[in-house]
Amino acid sequence: MKCETVQPGTECTFWTKRGCIFEGNSCQLVIEECQGCDRVVESAIGQVCSAYPAPQRKWAQGLCNLATHKKIDIKSAEQKVNPLKASKKASGGKKK
Repeated sequence: MKCETVQPGTECTFWTKRGCIFEGNSCQLVIEECQGCDRVVESAIGQVCSAYPAPQRKWAQGLCNLATHKKIDIKSAEQKVNPLKASKKASGGKKK
């Protein structure tokens, strides 16, 4: 359904026939960590997240999974190489 209070005309998963069912009956303002994200939109109450109504909760455990302006540095563990398999692969690995 479409929001009628904070973001009029915008699809909202928390909007029902009875109005907003999110706690406090409204989206919450974005926090400092959200600045620069593509999902931040201007609304009737100020800047809010278009993807989640409580940005502070998303950042509570670390990086928000919806953030478009920050990236996670994934450190890949070095793969263990079996020397026997590596030598077979290097020599062609096929039996004749």
